[in-house]
Amino acid sequence: MTLHIDIQYATVSESVPDKRKITKWAKLALAQIRDEAILTIRIVDTKESARLNRSWRGINKSTNVLSFPAGDNPMMPELLGDIILCTQVITREARQQKKPADAHWAHLVIHGILHLTGYDHVKKRDAKIMESIEIEKLQSIKIPNPYE
Repeated sequence: MTLHIDIQYATVSESVPDKRKITKWAKLALAQIRDEAILTIRIVDTKESARLNRSWRGINKSTNVLSFPAGDNPMMPELLGDIILCTQVITREARQQKKPADAHWAHLVIHGILHLTGYDHVKKRDAKIMESIEIEKLQSIKIPNPYE
């Protein structure tokens, strides 16, 4: 697999996984889906997350993950797009759900990248497909089902 991933840290926090872990989870997300990929993962604070969520989705609050697919580009078919991960929201959710922080981070990296590859969860049937892929990938690295 040829993976070019630009990981941007736009906030400082001890709870943010290092580039090695994020890259491992990104490769896992893309395994059996894409052989080549270029993407950006940006780690942000609640202010930037809320601004992007408001601008792109019309929702005036921060969120755990946002995905911005690049769309079809015949000149660069390997270009997937960007995912935005909000460290404070992810840390808070992990604590509330009584999950290890890394398990929640891994899930959201995989979830965001699956969105970049065309998966969605708007319809119940599509959600089941996407969730089953997430569960399988996470279980392969000994992370329990995040939906239980």
